[in-house]
Amino acid sequence: MNAPSHQRMSSIDTAWLRMDGPGSPMMIVGVSATETPIRPADFRRMLETRLLCFERFRQRPVTDAMGASWVEHESFDLDEHLVVDDLEAPAGKRQLQAVAARLASEPLDPGRPLWQFHLFPRYGAGSAWITRVHHCYGDGIAMTRVLLSMTEQDAPPVSAARRTGRGPGRRGGRPGFGTPAIPEWLNRLTQPTSDILEQALAGGAKLLEAGIHQAFHLETTAGVLAQAGSMIGEFAKVLVLPDEPATPLRGALGGRKAIAWADPIPLADMKTIGHALDCTLNDVVMATVAGALGSHLRERGFDTDGLVLRASTPVNLRGVDEPLTLGNKFGLVFVDLPVGTRNPLQRVYSMHGTMQGIKRSVQPPMTLLALGLMGFLPAGLQAPAIDLLSRKASVVVSNVPGPQAPLYMCGQRISDMHFWVPQSGTIGVGISVLTYAGRVHFGVIADRNLVDDPAALAERFGPEFEQLLLAATVGALAARQARAPARPRRPAGTRKPTKSRKPARRPAGTT
Repeated sequence: MNAPSHQRMSSIDTAWLRMDGPGSPMMIVGVSATETPIRPADFRRMLETRLLCFERFRQRPVTDAMGASWVEHESFDLDEHLVVDDLEAPAGKRQLQAVAARLASEPLDPGRPLWQFHLFPRYGAGSAWITRVHHCYGDGIAMTRVLLSMTEQDAPPVSAARRTGRGPGRRGGRPGFGTPAIPEWLNRLTQPTSDILEQALAGGAKLLEAGIHQAFHLETTAGVLAQAGSMIGEFAKVLVLPDEPATPLRGALGGRKAIAWADPIPLADMKTIGHALDCTLNDVVMATVAGALGSHLRERGFDTDGLVLRASTPVNLRGVDEPLTLGNKFGLVFVDLPVGTRNPLQRVYSMHGTMQGIKRSVQPPMTLLALGLMGFLPAGLQAPAIDLLSRKASVVVSNVPGPQAPLYMCGQRISDMHFWVPQSGTIGVGISVLTYAGRVHFGVIADRNLVDDPAALAERFGPEFEQLLLAATVGALAARQARAPARPRRPAGTRKPTKSRKPARRPAGTT
């Protein structure tokens, strides 16, 4: 019998594979719903034809002393990855949130490919499903593209590239962050470790053939040293960041998750506010997040005056024209959230200044490099490094741009779409932002020891944005009134001049 095919895992994906902790599996969890019911047979057929065309989803990760490999699962059975079940009556939002929270707390079976779908044919007037995929399979941008391949709209044709785990190209970047350019030597960390070694050996042979003197081109060497130096400097800045202050958002983790989401906010409204305040959409989004966290803390009796908390935020590092593949290719950036600023206009302008500074930061490629190096290190050395970095943030905030045209699953329109990325180390609160079909969806996932009622937090996003909308509207009206020319006032005792009137014309024959 032939041995199952396998491929070495990239060091970055290996790092994510190793991050699983007690009660904190490194899974991306998604919840979606349709307006009308989906037949289970149609959903299964869709997975068979549109998901399993990606070779990666037939493989499972296997660790060894040198890292990990993707190994074909010889006894793969789709029925082990699709669970069809019924929600408790009345099969509504609260019941779906409870099941999603339970599944987010349970690890996937390591003896099988690390993904699973749970379909609920009866949810409200339609159907719903929960997706669980281990983070080592791909990041949020990659998983969004996989979702597009599963839908009837914008679903690209199956190609040879996709069958090897590669998806069609798309433009990278996210609102407010852009796509920082990363050097080629760092880009290689996203490749399988076997490819890196082969390139190193091939490069070494070329050096011997061409002569050692050609290996040290001064301009190239200086450029690499400058890039590496800036990243080392940025890493030093992160290391000296003080640990996050003690708040109800940090503490001992119990391992039981809670999940909630609220009504979405119209994307057009957020864009209008950004345009009116000369800010980006991401400035408005992050200011809304900061406002919701601040009001949540104050509701719990915590003094937030002058309080600034940090969020660990993923930043896409794929090139603009780079074909999108599965796997992880993103960095992290620590973002200051002015949760203690109650004035919504001050908060959004503070957020704008913070985001402008981040655009010039090399933190995202630096953290990508750090994750890649962790994947090369022995597993025992990775956990302390993750713990050190996780103490620098209180929450994880993920912002992924979804499709703006409505999608259809098995012929039924997708009405709701939410997702949550895992929180690593000692971070126990995650906030997700997903734009879909002209609406901005906010979701919360948290350890129950930190946030026992995530619905109360999720429901604060709407009111916080409405306060910003009201403040911006009042400010715009005041500014318009201030710019209007003042009417001259009449001297006291004078009468308003009357308009001259022409004598009325008499009808013919009258005197």
